[in-house]
Amino acid sequence: MDTDSASTPWSSTTKAIVVIGLVLLLLAMAIVLHEIVAPLLLAGILAYLLTPLSRALEHRLRIGRGWAIALVYLLFLAALAAALALLIPLLVEQLAKLHLDLQATLLDVEGLLGREVVLAGVRFDIGEFLGQSAQALSGLLEPVFGRTLGIAVDVASSVLWLVFIVVVAFYFVRDRSRLAQAFDSLWPAALRPEAVSLRQEVDAVWRAFFVGQILLAFVVALLFAVVGAIVGLPFPLAMAALAGLLEFVPSLGHGIWMVTAALLMLIHGSTWLPIPPWAAAMSIVGIHLVFQQVDLNFLIPRLIGRRVRLHPVVVIVGVFAGAIAAGVMGVVLAAPTIATARVVGRFLRTHLYDGEAASAAAEGHP
Repeated sequence: MDTDSASTPWSSTTKAIVVIGLVLLLLAMAIVLHEIVAPLLLAGILAYLLTPLSRALEHRLRIGRGWAIALVYLLFLAALAAALALLIPLLVEQLAKLHLDLQATLLDVEGLLGREVVLAGVRFDIGEFLGQSAQALSGLLEPVFGRTLGIAVDVASSVLWLVFIVVVAFYFVRDRSRLAQAFDSLWPAALRPEAVSLRQEVDAVWRAFFVGQILLAFVVALLFAVVGAIVGLPFPLAMAALAGLLEFVPSLGHGIWMVTAALLMLIHGSTWLPIPPWAAAMSIVGIHLVFQQVDLNFLIPRLIGRRVRLHPVVVIVGVFAGAIAAGVMGVVLAAPTIATARVVGRFLRTHLYDGEAASAAAEGHP
């Protein structure tokens, strides 16, 4: 009787009810356990970053996988301890001061230029315009500075969460193949090849993005930390971190950083170079314009390539939506999430239209 009951096929209505119920159950669990979502995502990101390193050590040194992972973790924990002891407190302090300084600078500029200008008999209230611009810029910076600082402090101050992230990431790296096989086994045999292909495509998107984009962000942050110290840029560590973070915002990120850095130089001047503030501002603009060409023509093609093919406008909208929703985590995850939605959407469209989407794509139609 048990065998007959187990083999009884479900109707389409029953299957739909079960699927909807499972989706609602997962959403409810995500809401109830929302505090664990961010650490799990951080563990996944860490696993994506450490997996290529462990594989490289395994092949280069000809050692076992366990030893390679242990060596990578030893190096990672040493770097993490050094960052927590030296860089993180100073970075958080400079970010907080930079946030307050930018707000005060915007108010000063608004006060200096807060007068009416008459052009062709038409009066323009520059003060009102700058006030609205300052509020808009403050609104854009608040999710990046305010919420980001809150998440960073909460995570960094909790040893328990750090241990959780490191341990979970370790098992993600060690059991990557087993987890993939477990996911593939959930699908019926008839659908398994397509499910495996979809998983591999999504995995390639996330792996390429995190390995390339985060490496790019670190390279840019390190570069601007050195440049900021050389030219005497105020808050050099915070501005370097901001330069790395804004690499996740194509095109617009470069402009935001350049305007912010030039404004700081114009108001405060260089911290040690004996040059006028306007010359310091022009120097930072010139340096950034040169770097932008290096970034677009050298760094991005070599570190990221064309794995995550998204229009800049789509990424910009997604990044700001992610920043408002989840601070720095939303900024980092915006592009791969959109790219994943595109891959899954293409897969679903192909099956919803019984292959018509696939034939249209093969013919070059959108």
